[in-house]
Amino acid sequence: MSTFSGDETAPFFGFLGAAAALVFSCMGAAYGTAKSGVGVASMGVMRPELVMKSIVPVVMAGVLGIYGLIIAVIISTGINPKAKSYYLFDGYAHLSSGLACGLAGLSAGMAIGIVGDAGVRLLRRKMKLVSIPILRRNKIPTFALHHDISQCPAAQAFVGMILILIFAEALALYGLIVGIILSSRAGQSRAD
Repeated sequence: MSTFSGDETAPFFGFLGAAAALVFSCMGAAYGTAKSGVGVASMGVMRPELVMKSIVPVVMAGVLGIYGLIIAVIISTGINPKAKSYYLFDGYAHLSSGLACGLAGLSAGMAIGIVGDAGVRLLRRKMKLVSIPILRRNKIPTFALHHDISQCPAAQAFVGMILILIFAEALALYGLIVGIILSSRAGQSRAD
């Protein structure tokens, strides 16, 4: 007669944590890419020469999925009940690890998408202010550009957008760090 200790269901929670890390991080990456990609597409229509400068939010959003992949691989390699006992504590540690990384990636992706879209659109508007038309006698306008780049409104907008994107990306990095710490706690519940 075998007794049910609950530890038989522990791998379920571990695998759920691996799935949560990957799914939520990829949802954040997808949202950030789609939302900021709308701004990049808008920039491509109006100012095609600025598209490469505007692609920074898309790249930063794509990194979020990698964070979830890292935690999912760490968790899944730690689940092997045949080689070593896997208890409920271990399953819960892996579940919390996956949720910490995944939900931090989701929130960072939302922040990156919103800031990226608004920042790229602001950059497009500010670039219109950079070129000041000067009319000459032949009525063909030429454009005077800012000579001091620090005074250029477009450069100031771009630097501000990049700083906000870096801090939004840091949110996902915090989730990755906490996820690694939590997953390292698995296997420490009982002395074997």
